[in-house]
Amino acid sequence: MTDVFSAGVLVYRRGEGGIEVLLGHLGGPLWAKKDASAWSIPKGEYVPEEESARAAAAREFTEELGLPVPAGEWTGLGDVTYGSGNRRKTVTVWAVEGDLDPAEVVPGTFEMEWPPRSGRLREFPEIDRADWFDPATALDKLGKGQRPFLARLTELLG
Repeated sequence: MTDVFSAGVLVYRRGEGGIEVLLGHLGGPLWAKKDASAWSIPKGEYVPEEESARAAAAREFTEELGLPVPAGEWTGLGDVTYGSGNRRKTVTVWAVEGDLDPAEVVPGTFEMEWPPRSGRLREFPEIDRADWFDPATALDKLGKGQRPFLARLTELLG
């Protein structure tokens, strides 16, 4: 069994209509025409022996969005473990209250072979856009492995 660790930050803000959370739409050609389950909490992988989960969460937020985590108290939302086959992934997330303008996001990039089996490497944004969503909308946009964090946040905030 291969264990993979990931950490992230779920930024939220309070408004007249309740809370909203900031999510990023996954970049690259595989996600370009998808919306449901194609958004993510800004997060990424780390090696526990080399970096703390919290440091990785802050680093990954900045790498994915090109912006620092908003100043504010970090509230732990715990871990979620999921996987298939011989790969198990444990994701750790913190919630931070703050506000940022999605228009200011400058995403990091990754390389992948595209089109498949073409031998050509192309660069794509890690996320191609970010936006604010109320919890009900965010639930449909997040992949099912990240939905427990949204439920924990809404429960915590009442």
